Amino acid sequence: MNLKLMKTKNIYFTFSVLMMLFSFFSMFTKGFNLGIDFTGGNLYQLKFEKPVSKELVGNTLDDMSKTFPSLKSHKVQFSEGNVLFLRTQVADEKEKVGVLDGLKTKLGNFETVKTEKIGSVIGDELTKNAFMALLLASISILIYITIRFEWIYALSSVLSLLHDVIVTLGFVSFFQFEINTPFIAAILTILGYSMNDTIVIFDRIRENDHKYKGKKPFGEVIDESVNKVFWRSLYTSTTTLLALLALLIFSGESLKTFNITLFVGIIFGTYSSIWLASPMVYLMRRFKKPPKIEKTGKKDRGMEKVIV
Repeated sequence: MNLKLMKTKNIYFTFSVLMMLFSFFSMFTKGFNLGIDFTGGNLYQLKFEKPVSKELVGNTLDDMSKTFPSLKSHKVQFSEGNVLFLRTQVADEKEKVGVLDGLKTKLGNFETVKTEKIGSVIGDELTKNAFMALLLASISILIYITIRFEWIYALSSVLSLLHDVIVTLGFVSFFQFEINTPFIAAILTILGYSMNDTIVIFDRIRENDHKYKGKKPFGEVIDESVNKVFWRSLYTSTTTLLALLALLIFSGESLKTFNITLFVGIIFGTYSSIWLASPMVYLMRRFKKPPKIEKTGKKDRGMEKVIV
């Protein structure tokens, strides 16, 4: 592989900017499809006369969701004594009666222990804490990479992570996938995965930069470094995506948003680690103060000494 990142970097920058603009447009116009974890809904506690299987309950609710909108987002929890807890989106009295009648017809007789309206699991305080955790994580990354590498690497990595999160949010918003508790875990996983990939590339760039000691243009150093780790990054991402693809095919609806978010996030995380983060390091290097040049005094040899 012989990538020429520095010659084509403007293409990648343009693509990334367009994707982020599209994501912002989708988020502000279409918004997000918040699940019952965020919006609250109705809780049904049902005690069946006979045991019912999770698979049968899941398939029944999926079929009934075509008739009853409140079932499009639901969560099921089984308890001892054939007790089932069903959480759904907010429904009026007429729809609640229809849901209970439909469940009796398809699953068998049960006693309705209680039905009540419940608040969101993820309240404003927890949402605020999640954003605070993201901010602290970004600051920690900045400090760590600045210490291990340089500030230009730190800033490039954080900007790359923001790109991955924004584009993934835009994708989820555009297709109106349900945002639930596992979605938050998926976003945090994307941050960790993308950062790991980026650090591997940055480590090779730093290694080669020290190796050549200014004898080779920095742009060529980046191209060489990325080409050396390109297949390693691609193979790692491909194997991860294949595992996620299996989960997408065989897992249930409850993990759909989690799997899709991870799948999209890892694709863009791999892209940004290779085609975005490294060119940003090159551009930011221009803001770094150039090294001083000290003449050795040997005019006949024309030698110069670089003071870093």
